[in-house]
Amino acid sequence: MASHLENLLLPHGRTALCNSVLPALLDCISDIAKTLRKSQHVSLAGTANAFGDGQLNVDISAENLVRAALAKCPSVVTASSEEEPVERPAGDGRAVDNETPASEQYTVAFDPLDGSSIIAPNWTVGTIIGIWDGGSALHQLPSKRQIAAVLGIYGPRTTAIIALRIPGAEPSCLEVGIGECGAQDCEILRSNVRFTDPPFKTRYFAPANLRAAAEDEAYMRLITQYVQKKYTLRYSGGLVPDVVHALVKGHGVYVSPVTGVSKAKLRRLYELCPIALVVECAGGRAVDPADGEDILSRPLEGCDERAGLICGTAEDVDIAKRALLDSNS
Repeated sequence: MASHLENLLLPHGRTALCNSVLPALLDCISDIAKTLRKSQHVSLAGTANAFGDGQLNVDISAENLVRAALAKCPSVVTASSEEEPVERPAGDGRAVDNETPASEQYTVAFDPLDGSSIIAPNWTVGTIIGIWDGGSALHQLPSKRQIAAVLGIYGPRTTAIIALRIPGAEPSCLEVGIGECGAQDCEILRSNVRFTDPPFKTRYFAPANLRAAAEDEAYMRLITQYVQKKYTLRYSGGLVPDVVHALVKGHGVYVSPVTGVSKAKLRRLYELCPIALVVECAGGRAVDPADGEDILSRPLEGCDERAGLICGTAEDVDIAKRALLDSNS
């Protein structure tokens, strides 16, 4: 795997990303997997994050592991997370590293453990990480400044999806298997993760926020359309496993609409932007169901911005977007 990343990154001056940041994150994903395997009791820790969400013991463990990994990377100058949504120096008291080239100073925004509600039944969950050029992810154009994303997947196996969109290079998306030793024990499972082209043998759909269908006729009609057209339902309640399922199968559409009663829950910085980069690098699309605009087309003004999501195979994203927007226009 190391040589593959070198071929993708070193010609474009991304030495630290190749040799420090990504290996540290893959090591961290391995460590989180080990922690989850040892956490037989998943329980509320008695604390809440800045958004008021109750924290599980495993949320805190994963948060600490990611923070520790980033603190070892001099090129990561700023970090924030869904558990602590304030951009601050990635290392204790660390200022901007003037010895690191400006092109290799990064901000990392992450959701340490996405899918906490499905950990207790032992379902697959994940870590979501976005890597941005510069000292902040705010007030930056995501389509230009977010240059990498990593999805860690904790299930029967520990795997990761790595998406890279480096200026001057072709976008790439790969899947790796992660062993007990982290980055030193990685195997490339697929060097080119892509959605397939139609015609599709099987079509998949993941209808998130399903209760919204009771109050939104357009969403109910869209779901009925999937059933009538014999799409296969694949929905776990976790953003990472549902999106990764589509990437593995080569087809799928994930829909999480927003209505007057069912407010947006997905945070743009920590969930939507990294997911959108992965999907786009795999040849798909990711749009906001409220206006149909690409998720990565609008700068972030704050860490708590939220939105809905339609993502997956480009053709099906367009179908879902039209179904939800045309009836509400």
